[in-house]
Amino acid sequence: MDEKQAAFIKKRSVSLELAEKMLRKYIIPTVHEERRRGMKKATVGVVSLLCFSLAFFVFFFVLGTQAKMGMERPMVVKADGKALWDYLKKENYARNWNIWPGKNALYPGKEPHGALLTAYVNKVAYDAIKEKRGMFSDGSIIVKENYTADKKLAALTVMYKVKGYNLMVGDWFWAKYLPDGKIAAEGRVDACIQCHSMAKANDYIMIAPLK
Repeated sequence: MDEKQAAFIKKRSVSLELAEKMLRKYIIPTVHEERRRGMKKATVGVVSLLCFSLAFFVFFFVLGTQAKMGMERPMVVKADGKALWDYLKKENYARNWNIWPGKNALYPGKEPHGALLTAYVNKVAYDAIKEKRGMFSDGSIIVKENYTADKKLAALTVMYKVKGYNLMVGDWFWAKYLPDGKIAAEGRVDACIQCHSMAKANDYIMIAPLK
């Protein structure tokens, strides 16, 4: 279990404890009081059911509020070339992910990438683009397919944001794959960093402005 997953479980436990405290402080005493007053068993049962339903509503409401306030997502996959490639295959990104908003398939590219490019993004990255946040969230993945002028796939270049991986360059993990999945480069790739540092104000992204 990584740190992000542990943090998620800890926050969920806090929410459960809050709901349990409310149950003990307000709901259970209410049921006992009604019983003491001599309510019929059926009526007490109805009140109990309503009270427990309220407790569960509070629990899930707190969880939802935490998520909206920016609860950290568990890491998608570890920062490793092979693990990332296996994840991309499992996701079937070319079928299940969105193409970068505003970009078509096989749009014109330039060196050091292909003459033609197609950029796919996972949901985390897609949401950041559509909402014009100006920066990607942890877990964002961008897959750029690099094609030759005659539309032959030559390579895939991937950017994956991992919290704490490389603070100096936006926590980006870079990887380059040949079409068969062989790793040509991965990690803190100097050539990638030098080029993308020119777009530091755009979260090191050169495809399009994020705002």
